[in-house]
Amino acid sequence: MKMRKVYFWSWFPALLTMTIIFWFSSQPSVELPDFAWADRLVKKSGHVLGYALLAVSYWLALGLDEKSYRLAWLLTILYAMTDEYHQSFVLGRHASAWDVVIFDNFGALVSLWWARQYLKQKRPSDSI
Repeated sequence: MKMRKVYFWSWFPALLTMTIIFWFSSQPSVELPDFAWADRLVKKSGHVLGYALLAVSYWLALGLDEKSYRLAWLLTILYAMTDEYHQSFVLGRHASAWDVVIFDNFGALVSLWWARQYLKQKRPSDSI
């Protein structure tokens, strides 16, 4: 029983982040706030931040080692692809491969790189 609890709690941040991303992408475009001149900047920054958090959450759940570093990135990109597909069914929204390739990928790569550098400083003897 204890192992199941530990396993669930290690995945909880990733599951929560996926739920929040899904909720945001479920909002019809008519209900989204209009940020006037900064509209694209705010929304694309949301992509970068959301997928940055998701990538690090995946890596944390997978154990923070070198092999899981790449798997965390792959899972993040796969989730981004499925979420863009999901958006194609939402009123006024559309799927964009560019969001995945540029913004989601950038967020994932930068956050994983940063987390990896941080861990290398904290554990210099380990090869992360």
